[in-house]
Amino acid sequence: MAKSDDEQLDSRLFVTPNDMRSVMRQWTTGVTIVSSHWQGEKHGMTVSSFTSISLEPPLVTVSLGHDTRTYRLIESSGVFGVTILSKAQQEISDRFAGRIEDTQDRFYGLETFNLLTGAPFLTGGLGFFDCRVISKFVAGNNFVFLGKVVAVQHGEINAPLLYYDRDYRNICD
Repeated sequence: MAKSDDEQLDSRLFVTPNDMRSVMRQWTTGVTIVSSHWQGEKHGMTVSSFTSISLEPPLVTVSLGHDTRTYRLIESSGVFGVTILSKAQQEISDRFAGRIEDTQDRFYGLETFNLLTGAPFLTGGLGFFDCRVISKFVAGNNFVFLGKVVAVQHGEINAPLLYYDRDYRNICD
């Protein structure tokens, strides 16, 4: 029995995680901290997989690994916050990217505030989205949360923190 064109293509091409990672490094992204809280615990992580989906209604997505503490808090609370980081917040990005133990309080010593849902936001960011989860789905080894934006706030006027090819960049690099 002859193979279909799709089957022949599938047998010739196989994209490994390293292939995917290598090419995705060529995609420049902004850097955010996605955070949540539940029963007195708060946590956050550095995330570049954040996207605006719709203006009416206001919807965004974030993608998180199912084995992260932030995922568990969002799953439990049904809310999350997104802080868009400025160029001056590279150290904060590193901290929330796991440069300290996951069990430690990543917010320790940092100034935070809340909007509507109680999700913590980091002072000094460029913008803030306060969201309620309206849907989630599995996407490979991650979960994608679709959030309805229930509050927003502008932050500092500053250059954004950008990430490209495993390093932070400036707009004029």
